[in-house]
Amino acid sequence: MTWFEQVRAAEEAGDWDAAIALVSVHAECYSVDHTAHDHHLWHMDLLARAGRLAELKDLARVDVHARRRLNRELRDRGLEDKLHERAAGGDRDALYTLVRLLCGTGRTERAREAVTEIAPEDQHAQGILTGSEPSSGR
Repeated sequence: MTWFEQVRAAEEAGDWDAAIALVSVHAECYSVDHTAHDHHLWHMDLLARAGRLAELKDLARVDVHARRRLNRELRDRGLEDKLHERAAGGDRDALYTLVRLLCGTGRTERAREAVTEIAPEDQHAQGILTGSEPSSGR
């Protein structure tokens, strides 16, 4: 069985520790080897699915992929307060994720308040509020 097959089997069994350990050896952020970079993204996804938010948070200090995956996981878990905290600390992706979450759940006024409080001049956040956000593929 290849390491890749071992990871898939570990994922199916919910053995996150094994899956993470196997993938992390083959993962490299911003590698010229696109496969190693894909494995890095897979590693971040496994950390989120395993609920290792503290580990993702630590990595997010220096890794944009960890930061984005953490913010998506916070959104998916409905942890609005954590997103707000990260946005207030300067994480613009957390701000955009928070605004999309609030607008998407009918709380546009709350989203407007968050933008006014955290980054009133941020044009991208304003665009999300008005529905004129440029397509970003997210």
